[in-house]
Amino acid sequence: MALRGTNQEFGRPYNRRIVLESIRRFGPIARGEIAGHVGLTVQTVSTIVRELEEQGYILSVREEPKGRGLPPATLRINPEGGYAVGIHLTPLGIDAALINLSGDVIESAHREAPHAAPDEAFEAIGAMVAELTGRRSGGRVIGIGMALPGPFGVEPMSFVGPTTMTGWQDVPLRERLTAVTGLPAFFENDMAAAAMGERFYGLGAKHSEYYYLYFGVGLGGTMLHDGSALRGAWGNAGEIGHIPVVPGGELCPCGNRGCLERYVSLDARGRWNGNDADWVSEITPVFRNAIAIIENLFDPETIVLGGLASPALLERLAASVEPLHNSVSARKDRVAPRILVAQGGQHAVLRGAAALAVSGVLSPRFGQIFTAKRQREGDPLKGGDIAA
Repeated sequence: MALRGTNQEFGRPYNRRIVLESIRRFGPIARGEIAGHVGLTVQTVSTIVRELEEQGYILSVREEPKGRGLPPATLRINPEGGYAVGIHLTPLGIDAALINLSGDVIESAHREAPHAAPDEAFEAIGAMVAELTGRRSGGRVIGIGMALPGPFGVEPMSFVGPTTMTGWQDVPLRERLTAVTGLPAFFENDMAAAAMGERFYGLGAKHSEYYYLYFGVGLGGTMLHDGSALRGAWGNAGEIGHIPVVPGGELCPCGNRGCLERYVSLDARGRWNGNDADWVSEITPVFRNAIAIIENLFDPETIVLGGLASPALLERLAASVEPLHNSVSARKDRVAPRILVAQGGQHAVLRGAAALAVSGVLSPRFGQIFTAKRQREGDPLKGGDIAA
């Protein structure tokens, strides 16, 4: 899907964002080509480009002429034009990374902190961010994004059980994150952050309609439609792990029985006494059914398996469901396989979290254009806005 600009005044920050996104995705690219991609005039694009260039976010390069006349200058992202910090908080510990504007992980760190309480976690995050940014002399740090398990704002499900951050109910995440780092802060659930990271820097760059199935301590997923995540009315779409799939099955902390993530997740693998091969064999019928459910619900180009599970385990899981059930995805004219395995792993979450900060700071009002309804209703997920 091509991002399209708007001539309305409130859309100016949005225009800046899509111009920057076009340069990131298609660069090196000329101004005229950008205008064609985003539906703005060359003059408008040139004004935005000049501002971004002056601020050091992009570079203008003119190649050596091969014939008569000068070739047009082309634009590309300046990788060193800024950095963002990505944080991933899980029931297992804390991961952090310093990431440049091209999505490269420059520095990373990990702290073992099983089921960390808020005070402990934010103290560790403050120290980790200081350590990461201290290793990099020069260069501005734009902001910080944090990913953690959801869902958010659902009383009997949020921050309850071994797959969530128990004890984090009502913690002012953004305020605490800014307080310990001094950076503009944003947050998102981990599956949506991972899908965003994969969208920008992984397999998602080749597909606009795909489902990202996130294997974390729990299990979640996000449908990417036209390159954007489907979020639902309250931002919690994708909690596929809480679909009851086994009648009368294991009791889940959410209160239901037989939820998918009680069988298919890293928490489920940790409770299994045996090797990976035996566990995968045991859960294959349930997992195969889940794939058919996802395909029939969303009709994706492909399902991308990713998250915290190792690539080897994900490959084993993908192979185990063959032959797949019949579904709307069983098409003769399909190009991509029905299941692909992401290679980004943990870095997909961290890159996605960092991308929240880059998008939010470079276009602070962008999120408000599309999430006004959620903000009016007090939605805690305001990942696209900061105080202007």
